[in-house]
Amino acid sequence: MILKLIAPVLLTVINDTHSLNHTISAIRNAGPSKLQESHPTIPLEEKTKLMEEWWGKTHGLLIEGGLTYDAIKNSVANSNIAFGDGVVELFEFLEERDVPVLIFSAGLADIIEEVLRQKVHRSFKNIKIVSNQMVFDDCGHLVSFKGKLIHSLNKNEHALDMATPLHDQMGGTDVPVEDNASVKQRTNVLLLGDHIGDLGMSDGLNYENRISVGFLNDNIEKNLESYCSAFDIVYMRCKAFPMSSGRGSWGFHHKV
Repeated sequence: MILKLIAPVLLTVINDTHSLNHTISAIRNAGPSKLQESHPTIPLEEKTKLMEEWWGKTHGLLIEGGLTYDAIKNSVANSNIAFGDGVVELFEFLEERDVPVLIFSAGLADIIEEVLRQKVHRSFKNIKIVSNQMVFDDCGHLVSFKGKLIHSLNKNEHALDMATPLHDQMGGTDVPVEDNASVKQRTNVLLLGDHIGDLGMSDGLNYENRISVGFLNDNIEKNLESYCSAFDIVYMRCKAFPMSSGRGSWGFHHKV
């Protein structure tokens, strides 16, 4: 199963502590590049360049701002971030049946892991994260990022090579990424995402069958036709995970 995690907005996780005020302000000022991500008239190549510029600036500012792992832990603890209804139950269901789960995110793998540790209070042996990985020094200060940059427009077979299992403790080190050949050999794929570009998350998998599910929560009238053409199933204004016990309210379209 391939799941696109709608990552918590960075600014809601890294709070306005005095040491990070200038970093947060700078990230906000860099925002125009990020806002081009979904603009319909900009060619994909140019969008990709803008995304790389945005994330490159953001990562540099986080290092410059003196981000520490303790700050991440404290911010997650004091936040109201949570997985949607039904997500944890689905993770448990898939773990019991040894179904591998890949979580793709253009955010930060370390924050996703910390949310799992603090809000779910456990890890999952079948879950791997494909996201930007931080490297901390012995004092817990962010010093670099490991591997290639992952953003919303390059989640493909190359990003899949970045997939790593959940860690039990702080942050990444510069160690080789675990071989993901067994994941690439899976022949049935359930792909969930909220961006048409997320369909590339299954690139590199030699699958025989794929069901793609799109979540459309914004600009529905403008985007519904393109989402219905791209995804097999489209959920709109989804307030709970549609594969949970039936809670929540949403509308959906599917291909006939």
